[in-house]
Order: sequence, then structure tokens, then C-alpha cells
Amino acid sequence: MAGKKSKKNNKQGSNSIAVNRQASHEYFIEERYEAGLVLEGWEVKSLREGRIQLKESYVLIKQGEAWLFGAHISALASASTHVNPEAIRSRKLLLHRQELNKLIGAVERKGYTLVPLSMYWKKGRVKLEIGLAKGKKLHDKRAASKDRDWQREKARIMKHQ
Repeated sequence: MAGKKSKKNNKQGSNSIAVNRQASHEYFIEERYEAGLVLEGWEVKSLREGRIQLKESYVLIKQGEAWLFGAHISALASASTHVNPEAIRSRKLLLHRQELNKLIGAVERKGYTLVPLSMYWKKGRVKLEIGLAKGKKLHDKRAASKDRDWQREKARIMKHQ
């Protein structure tokens, strides 16, 4: 048994697959939810290689179900020949009914938006973190930029003292 390696030590890298950095710039994220995804086999293989782009993707609620639109998963060259991979297709999100009802109420009545924030691995499954968000106006973005610059400058000053 001394020759066996444990799986945990063999793990490499982080659990993160992709992060939508633009979301925090464009929106105020008020709540975060974790959702599963319905994927095909070739998509999972592509995700293991990190071939996804969340930048222009969004989440919509149709007929009481949440769907991910605009996420671009590019197929590997070694994908199966009998499958016709479609890079941009709508993918169903798996959420609890109670969470879905809460999201539907916030989106339809309060004017919130659902934004994909990040995609990661959890116990061998792909999870998508979605945020309940309100859009930022231009002056909000400027204020956030000023705050960020001031924090950076303050850290620089404190470092030199």
C-alpha cells in the first residue's frame, strides 16, 4: 500500500474554471446563488481544458426555469465524431424550487438582473455562481474607480511610512 498515491495530493490547480470579471464592474451584486448545469459530455471535456467564456453570457428565467445564454464553450479537436458540438447554446441551470421562486420574484417585480459570476468544480460537478444584481450607472462606475484608486494610493503611502 506504500506505492499508492492519494487522489487529494494528486490534484492540481484550483477549482475555478472561469470568472466573469466584468460583472462586478457593470453591476452591484446583492446576492449570490450556486446552480448546477445540464451539460453534454464534450462540454465537460472542454471545461476541463478551460475553454469557456462567460464575458457576454446572461441568465434568463423562462417558464419557471433558469437558463444560461451566451456562454461560449469551444469544442476540443478530439471531440466525438458523431456529436455536432454547438459552442453557444442555451444551458439549463439546476436550482431548488424555493431559490427559483425567490429569483423570479426579484427579477420580475423588483427589476433585478441575473448575472453569471464564476464557474467552478465542486465534488466533480460543474457549478455556476450567479448573482442577483442591479446595473450601475456611469457615475457609480466613476465613484468605484475613484475609491479603488484611493485605496491603492493609501496602501502605497502606508507602505512607505
